[in-house]
Amino acid sequence: MKMNSQEWKKLNNDVRPGIKLRGKWYGKTYLIKKKLGAGAIGVVYLCEYNGKQAALKISDKRSSMTVEVNVLKSLGKVQGNRLGPYLLDVDDWISPQGSQYSFYVMEYLKGEPLITYIQRRGQAWIGVFMLQLLDALQELHQNGWVFGDLKVENLLVVSSPPKVRWVDVGGTTQIGRAIKEYTEFYDRGYWELGSRKAEPSYDLFSFAMVFLQIYYPNKFVKEASPQKQLFRKIDGVKALAPYRAILKKAIISNYDTSEHMKKELLQVIYKMQPKNIQSFHRPVHQTRSSSIVVDIGGISILVIIYYVISLLFQ
Repeated sequence: MKMNSQEWKKLNNDVRPGIKLRGKWYGKTYLIKKKLGAGAIGVVYLCEYNGKQAALKISDKRSSMTVEVNVLKSLGKVQGNRLGPYLLDVDDWISPQGSQYSFYVMEYLKGEPLITYIQRRGQAWIGVFMLQLLDALQELHQNGWVFGDLKVENLLVVSSPPKVRWVDVGGTTQIGRAIKEYTEFYDRGYWELGSRKAEPSYDLFSFAMVFLQIYYPNKFVKEASPQKQLFRKIDGVKALAPYRAILKKAIISNYDTSEHMKKELLQVIYKMQPKNIQSFHRPVHQTRSSSIVVDIGGISILVIIYYVISLLFQ
């Protein structure tokens, strides 16, 4: 259940930057620094505990918060892949006004939004982050969950080495149930291209929309023929050319698993290699078409190198 306007107002009045929030059961005290964002059921704040930064999410919706905590605990079982933030603490808090809240504290991820990172560093990183994200989704799905509200706002790139991480698990839903939280642009139900049943293909549709939004930052509204419209948008982005067929299959839910999609993506990347090797032996005065081959081949090599590095440093 989402919070109504009165509940939001009460929460914002009770929790403000500068206050010290002490857990009811475990007694840990957190200094609230600033508001980071808000979801359907609660607010996330940057806080400080023992001189270290963390992210604290608080709400009066105890049952919904319990679900999110269970998701983070489940992710913790596969944390070698560092899917999301680490769970650090779970407790309740009674405000000076007598209101009772539930909260949990998680790792504060410092990073750069996926969109700005790719815009700044170039299209060579698209394949890198596609593979990383599919790896993470594969782990999540195998543990019985669907991310649900997968969108660029929930994705950060952390450094050393560059790694895509997600920062909000509020929409995560057990496989087989109805998606509980979604954003229209990334929702296949909105585009009339599938149901809102929590299954891997739902996340993979959103995955395709994530990489579309990188090149359509203002988004776009649905037209009379949504499938044709999305295919046209994919075809209109030169940087997505090597991945067009895969993204289109995700749009129409042709992948039952993220593993299947990842295997086909790797095949596409490997097929680029011979062209790249041959291109290095060509004269400097290349034609326009051969220049494109060098560009695409260079991308494929970078993808493989950084993908392997990211696996080694999980």
